[in-house]
Amino acid sequence: METNLTAFKRIVTGHDTDGKAIIVSNEVPSRTYMVGGPNGAKFHEIWNTKQTPALIDNETDPEENALTLGPPKQGTRIRVIDFPPESDEIRNLTKEQALEHFKTMKGEHASKAAENAPHPLMHKTETIDYGIILEGELTLIVDRGETTAKAGDIIIQRGTNHAWSNKSGKMCRVVFILIDGKFDEKLH
Repeated sequence: METNLTAFKRIVTGHDTDGKAIIVSNEVPSRTYMVGGPNGAKFHEIWNTKQTPALIDNETDPEENALTLGPPKQGTRIRVIDFPPESDEIRNLTKEQALEHFKTMKGEHASKAAENAPHPLMHKTETIDYGIILEGELTLIVDRGETTAKAGDIIIQRGTNHAWSNKSGKMCRVVFILIDGKFDEKLH
């Protein structure tokens, strides 16, 4: 099983006291979280905004002290997730174990694990999510189907019940841009 992915940097711009554009940060992301233990997915938290339109200020790193599944209300979030090949441990999670995984991300409300669900980590958020596959491949599982995305593919996930599964045997890296949303009344 291949487990190495290329390191990447987060480059943040800002303004100096004269209003001139500057590079504020140019480094490896410092906020990372392992979800599901040492063989689980690694979340690299890159940035978030707390309102729309987004406030453009000189904040160098939006303050957060824990991993949070979704974006801030009326805001956005960008993150990179490194998905290892899926193990039997993940495929055989119980509903209660899946809920615990989502609790580590303050996302227990999103968990839709059920006895006959197509995957134990099915979840649904009131967001539009853009997923860009950088390396490897990842299977998107929805209630009635699945498809595999490969490097260069882009997924537009629109508030649907879904799960991610790496069935490839190699690591997969995905950039996710999460945008707070609101369900159409017809979808409830």
